[in-house]
Amino acid sequence: MESSDVVAALGALAQETRLAAFRALVEAGPAGLPAGQLAERLGVAPPTLSFHLATLTQAGLVGSTRDGRSIVYAADFSAMNALLAFLTDNCCAGPRSGCAPAKSGCAPPRAARRPARRPRD
Repeated sequence: MESSDVVAALGALAQETRLAAFRALVEAGPAGLPAGQLAERLGVAPPTLSFHLATLTQAGLVGSTRDGRSIVYAADFSAMNALLAFLTDNCCAGPRSGCAPAKSGCAPPRAARRPARRPRD
C-alpha cells in the first residue's frame, strides 16, 4: 500500500460517522449491509450516509453492489488488512514489549497489569 493510499484511508476514517459506518460494515462481514439498513442502524439520514459512504468508497475501504433497488455496501477486507499491515510494518523493530495488537476483552500484557492484592489477615 502506498503512503498516499494510507493517508486517504486514514483521512476517510477520521470522521465519527464514517468510522461508525466502516466498523458496522466490518461487523456485518463480507455480505455487507443495504444502505437503508446501515442508515437506520447508525441513526443517520440516508443522504448524509450516502455522502460518507462515497468518501469511504473513494478511499478504497468500501465497495458496493446493486441488489435490485438496493445498494449493498461492504468493507473491503483486503484494503483494511493492507492498511493495518502498513501501520504495523515496522512493529517490534525496537523493544518487543507491547508489540502485539490489542484485542478487546483481552487482559493487558502482564507487565502492564497491577499486581494482585493480597488479602489482609
